[in-house]
Amino acid sequence: MPSIVVGMPRLASRYISKDALRDPLWQCLAPRLSRPMATETALPETHDPSIELSIQPPPARVNTVQRRAPPKEPDVLTTVYRFPSMEPLRFAYYPANHLHLPLRRDILHRAIVYEGDAARQGTASTKWRDDVHGSGRKVRPQKGTGSARLGDKKSPSIRGGGVAFGPHPRDFSTGLPRKIYDLAWRTALSYRYRRGQLVVLQDGIEIEMDEPRWLAQIMTWNHLGEGDGGSLLVARSPEEKLSQAFAGLGSHGRLKSEDDVDVKDLLKAGRIMIEKRSLDTLLRKHSSDLNRKVPSAM
Repeated sequence: MPSIVVGMPRLASRYISKDALRDPLWQCLAPRLSRPMATETALPETHDPSIELSIQPPPARVNTVQRRAPPKEPDVLTTVYRFPSMEPLRFAYYPANHLHLPLRRDILHRAIVYEGDAARQGTASTKWRDDVHGSGRKVRPQKGTGSARLGDKKSPSIRGGGVAFGPHPRDFSTGLPRKIYDLAWRTALSYRYRRGQLVVLQDGIEIEMDEPRWLAQIMTWNHLGEGDGGSLLVARSPEEKLSQAFAGLGSHGRLKSEDDVDVKDLLKAGRIMIEKRSLDTLLRKHSSDLNRKVPSAM
């Protein structure tokens, strides 16, 4: 086979023999040209039908990405008690993102500040000198009395006059995203659960007597009274006897409905006693930050 001059693509085809052109390798390759490889070129016209090339197409790409179900979050176990005997009845399970969240002091602080600002009435009001009833005549001459200059009797310098820089009705409420507030709710409940201070009670609490002293003894015996920081009982529709007993219970405990309780109440009391249906309602109400639809990569 004659030698091929390297580096001279225009003259290279002159030195290729017929035997070399019958080689399958030369038939698969385009002729060497001087133009760049980005342009299209035709295949060589010389073709020997006796030579068959077994060219197989590359295997099709198989998509091996599989959709996996999101990992199931572990459940936490709680015990349901009967009040006031505190007899354990059964177990209840709750998702970990409801009652087993890590402590976030920053989120709890923002929620408490938000609730405190919303609770302020902002009705304090004072009168400026224009609002005070009276004449606008000058009290004394401008000069000659030896006293300070003074205007009318509505001046803030005189008793009975207007108030300088006094408060006026305004709105003290601040904003907080709902998802952050709902996360603070479940964080407070998780904090109580981790410390063993969340007591889940059976629905429909009923007591025999409406005597506060009798209920105080029961609270003290079960380590729920004043010596342990007091307790907060959250119920949906408290019974009349239960309301009367807690009204005179003092620092041993307080009673609130599920609509009146807030994050500050959950952190203020020593223990939280809550009906199971009230706990389910509060967790369902404050779960807007949970992404229920898991996004798929497909």
